[in-house]
Order: sequence, then C-alpha cells, then structure tokens
Amino acid sequence: MTVAQTPNALNFDCETGNYHTFCPISCVAWLYQKIEDSFFLVIGTKTCGYFLQNAMGVMIFAEPRYAMAELEEGDISAKLNDYEELKRLCLQIKRDRNPSVIVWIGTCTTEIIKMDLEGLAPKLEAEIGIPIVTARANGLDYAFTQGEDTVLAAMAHKCPKEAPKAEAEKDERNAISKLMNFGRKKEEVKQEEAEYKDHPPLVLFGSLPDPVVTNLTLELKKQGIKVSGWLPSKRFTELPVIEEGYYTCGVNPFLSRTATTLMRRRKTKLIGAPFPIGPDGTRAWIEKICSVFNIEPQGLEEREAKIWESLEDYIQLIRGKSVFFMGDNLLEVSLARFLIRCGMTCPEIGIPYMDKRYQKAELDLLEKTCNEMGVALPNIVEKPDNYNQLQRIKEIQPDLVITGMAHANPLEARGINTKWSVEFTFAQIHGFTNARDILELATRPMRRNNNLKELGWEKLVKEEAQV
Repeated sequence: MTVAQTPNALNFDCETGNYHTFCPISCVAWLYQKIEDSFFLVIGTKTCGYFLQNAMGVMIFAEPRYAMAELEEGDISAKLNDYEELKRLCLQIKRDRNPSVIVWIGTCTTEIIKMDLEGLAPKLEAEIGIPIVTARANGLDYAFTQGEDTVLAAMAHKCPKEAPKAEAEKDERNAISKLMNFGRKKEEVKQEEAEYKDHPPLVLFGSLPDPVVTNLTLELKKQGIKVSGWLPSKRFTELPVIEEGYYTCGVNPFLSRTATTLMRRRKTKLIGAPFPIGPDGTRAWIEKICSVFNIEPQGLEEREAKIWESLEDYIQLIRGKSVFFMGDNLLEVSLARFLIRCGMTCPEIGIPYMDKRYQKAELDLLEKTCNEMGVALPNIVEKPDNYNQLQRIKEIQPDLVITGMAHANPLEARGINTKWSVEFTFAQIHGFTNARDILELATRPMRRNNNLKELGWEKLVKEEAQV
C-alpha cells in the first residue's frame, strides 16, 4: 500500500510486513549492564542461548546475572509443570545471586506454546519474595531494539507511586543525585537546589550508559530543569517515583510502548520531543522540554554552533554524498535527520516499525531539516522488503548504506560502502558531546577507502575481485 507523494510532505510506504532485524532478546546485552542488581532469565530454546552466546557475546561477561531457562520436549508438549520448573530455577537464582529483581524474557517459543508468564509471575514472586518483571521480547512481534521497550514498559508498572517515608526524609532520592552530591555539604546542596526553576516533576525514560545519563541531566540542569529520575535506574530498588500528572520524555525512538504505558497506566503527560541525537536533535529536545515548562532556554544556539564547528573535519568527508538506510534498529529517522544536517542526501529510510504519533516531533524536524538544507525528502519504507531494497540500491548507487549484518558483505562485494546499524545501537550517540562518535562511525568506510587509494591498493583490490 502506497500513499501518494506530495512535494512538501514525507512519503510513507509499507512492504512485506516482515522484520528483517536481530532478535529482540538481545536487549539483555545492554540492560543487564544498566540495571546492576537485576537477573535476566531468558525462557526459550537452545537456539536462543546460542544466539546470545555467539551473536552477542553476552554469556562470557554476564554469567553472574543472565541465564537460559531451556525449554525441552517435556515443556513444549505440556508434560512438565511450568510453574514448578520456573519456581525451581528462580529459587536457585535467589540462593546463588539474591538479585533485587528477576526479569523473565519471553521468546517465540513461549508465545507459540501459549505460556502464561504474566499469570505465573505474581504468584511466584509472592512465594519467593523477589519482584518478577515479565517482558515479551519475541521476534514474532518485535524488532531488534523493541526488546528494551517491552522490558521498560513492564518495569513502569513497578515504579513506586509515592516516595516511602524513610526516603522522603532524605535530601536526594534518586541514584544520580546521590552520585553527584557525594562528599558535599548540605549547605552546598541546598544552594544548588535554588538554581532549579519551579516546574512539575520530570522523569526521563530510555536505557543509556551512565556518562550519557549524567551528561543529559546536566544539560537540563543548565536550563534550571531538575530530572526527578530515569527509567530504568541503575538499581531496581531506586526506580523513580511516578505519580499522576508527572511529565515524562523519551530519549530513544523505539520506546513507544513504554510511552503509551506511562500515559495510560500511570497517567503521566508525555513531552513529544525530537530525540537527543546529534547537536540539532539535542538542542530541539532541550528546547521542547523548556517550552513545556515555560522556561526560556539559554545559550543553546551558541552551544550547537560550537559543536558543529568542531565536527567540520568529519563533515567535509560526507558533504554532498548520499546515505541509504535499509532498516534495523529504529534509530534510522534520527540518524538520517542528523546526517542530512551534515550535508548528505538520503533517498530512502527503511525502518522496521514506525509509530507516527511517538515519532511525530522527530518526523517534523526531519522535514524541516530537508527544507532548510534544500534537499529532497526521503522516502520512508516501513517493514522494507530486502530484495526490493537491493534493487533500489543497485539503481541509486548511494555512497553509504547503513544496514544489518546480513547484507553488509554482499554490498561491499558490489563496491558499495556499508556500516552496520547495530554499531550505532551500542555506541554513545546521545547529547552534544557524542555527535562526533556518530560521524566517526558513519565516515569510517569512506576514510578506509581513501587510505587504500593513497596506498595504491585500489588496483590490487579490483584485480583480486576479478579473479
């Protein structure tokens, strides 16, 4: 189904309906590092374990806080009792690790055999005395990064509605504030509190490395905005208080289910902002939060201009070149908008799943960026058919294709520069200071080829290809 294209509006297509992406159970790879007192139990087959061990390399590093509950023939044919088997495993986890929370990650197999994880969890957590969060991260329904979305949406239900009395008496509740105020006098902390403007509580959601969390928190602090907490927090026991009327804002474009859960179940108000990826996106993100709280932003224009100036050496490599997104991690629209601002053109943005309501501000900024840069609007293809995409790539001959791992080598063999989209998922790309890291990744294939030309290897590479 194709929507008729108009000159001044984005065009959306939808192709096969398949998700050509990694399995979403891979969210374990970064969430176990973020939530330090957690234990992740993936309930699936040996194939799921092989995927995590080989493709993600998780088992080597995460053994203390990650395990596979392998489903055997007896489980699948309903000869074994699901509750008793999970109880045995969770009691073993409690005895060996004693985590603050156990996260059950459901897989395709649990969906197919209709395993009622949500029904089993409340009874079992009451029996063993450890909270259990159930998340369906199966590849039937979700794309690669949406595994995190299902975990955070489930975890949102566990956020306290009001601070416990013992915690309310403390100067700071959340882990970020404790870390930033460590070793300081109470007078200094109170003086700092006076720097914040009067505004409703704000909770940010999205799993980011701790340095990026601190960076974005400080960027908002410069505008007098206090972050009441992050979902997820560094520890499950320090989840932010979320009450009706609180404001929430996301930092990643794949968290639409979490946003919906916070609005519908916890009655929060969602700030629909572009995502803080690239200096342009970070500025727009901060400005939108400021506008909602009726705060006049200070110094953002100068800050953004300074960052762009520092990126000029990278921008010279890609200015005037084209980039094509095959679609993998749902970061495509934000990355395309940033690269277009850097002077590139983008004929097509493939994306596994598009929530036009949650990404509206980002789509508006993409359209505005294209108009300001004087380039054609990209065609956005949801659930793209990879075969059709390869035909379009052959016809367009873009300078760079950002793709999943499966197509990188075949495209390179045809003389097209590629970059794995998964690398952007694991890199620190949020905020003003990390814009350089995005361009470091995006320009690496071009810099590599430039170096080969300088060394005179281009002829040798062509000769080997012909052989």
